[in-house]
Formats: sequence, structure tokens, C-alpha cells
Amino acid sequence: MRHRRRGRKLGRNPAHQRALLRNLASALFLTERDDDYYDAMAKLPQAPKPPKEKGRIVTTLHKAKEVRPLVEKCITIARRTLNDQRKAIEFASGAERNTEEWRAWRKSKQWHQWSEANAPVLTARRRVVKLLGDKEATQILFDEIALRFEDRPGGYTRIVRLAKPRLGDGGQRALLEFVGKNDRVAKKPEEPSFDSGEPTTDTDEVAEDQTSDQEPDTEDAGSEEAAADELGGESAEDTGGEAAKKDA
Repeated sequence: MRHRRRGRKLGRNPAHQRALLRNLASALFLTERDDDYYDAMAKLPQAPKPPKEKGRIVTTLHKAKEVRPLVEKCITIARRTLNDQRKAIEFASGAERNTEEWRAWRKSKQWHQWSEANAPVLTARRRVVKLLGDKEATQILFDEIALRFEDRPGGYTRIVRLAKPRLGDGGQRALLEFVGKNDRVAKKPEEPSFDSGEPTTDTDEVAEDQTSDQEPDTEDAGSEEAAADELGGESAEDTGGEAAKKDA
């Protein structure tokens, strides 16, 4: 019985489980590489291909749920060292290594201040390297990703299930991606626009109908009068003609 043993075995022994999670977490961080890296590696016979979308990997649902705590733990460690990094930059030397200016800075009091400020950062980097086993992924995490989530106290990643299963065994696939880069923005439905610019209500329509019923139709009245005049003229002519016939 697995008393208080959390997590999934994923069909692997413990060493294989740790290696799997390290590789998945490192792969997620390495998707944030610059385009210059892929341009420089394009000359190699087996050049790495750039990811379709940065900050996103595709894996199975159970693997994504297992690697997510490791990814967020590493981001939290790096995010907490941002203030120490800024302090270390203030006391750092801009000269190149092994130059006279750098040697003078190395013997000055400013170097001791830089060393004290940089000690927590160095400790955190070594801790993340031990968790991930990849120095390049650690550098990308501390230089780019940590700054992105500086004001976010947690929840740096999301898991999105994919409808299409994996070929072969039919395993359920999922996306593991960083929050804030591919977020969906909910758009509010637009209100219907009218010619007058003001929406008409049922009460206005009823009022217009009542006023139209009360007002007399002048056009119809005029047409009726004209028709009566014409009829009157025709009747007068007819009576006159009949009288003339009788006299004759």
C-alpha cells in the first residue's frame, strides 16, 4: 500500500521518473531560446528545429500534471532572487575579465559588496541546476522567465487538454504552457447599432401608433374632396343634357 506516497509512477523506476521530469521541465524552458541560436545551429547536419510556439510543449496529460510542480518550483526560486540580482548589478564591474580595471575592482571594497549581494543568486542557481540538470535552461530561467513573472505570486503554467489522442496507444495529450503569453481575451458582444443612434423601445412604437391614429390623413381627405367635385360636375352635365332633350 502506498501510504502518503503522492505522485504517479508512470511505469518507470524512481531514477527514470526523475530523469523524465527533468527533461520535460528543461524542454519547456529551452523553448524560450532566441532565434539567433537556431540561426547559428542551422549549419550543423542535425540542427535543432525551433518550436512551433515558444513557452509550450506537448506531452501526455499525466506527465504534464507531474512536471508542473517542478516547473513552478524552479520559477519561484528564480523569482525570489530578482532583488538580489539588481543589488549585485549595482556593485558589478563593467570591465572585461583579467584586465587591469577588473583586477583593481577585484581588490576593492566594491567586490565584497557585490559578492554578498550575489551569494543568494548563486545559491539559487546551483539549486535549480541540481533540480533540472541543465545549465542552459537555468540561465534562460533566471534571465528571461523570472522577470516575466515578477509580480505573479504563483500559477505560472496551465494545462490544456487536446481532443486528438496520441497515435499508437491512444493516450490523452495535453499542452503545458506558460501563463500570459497565449491567453485568450474574452470579447464582449457588441450592442446593435441603429440609424438614429438611440435604441427604440416598445413604448415609443406604441406612442407613434396612437398619434398616427389620432391625426387625420390630409391626403386622403383631399383626394375624397376632389373625387366628389368630379362626380358633382358630371352629374350637372348629365342633368343639363336630359333637360335639353325634353325641351326638344
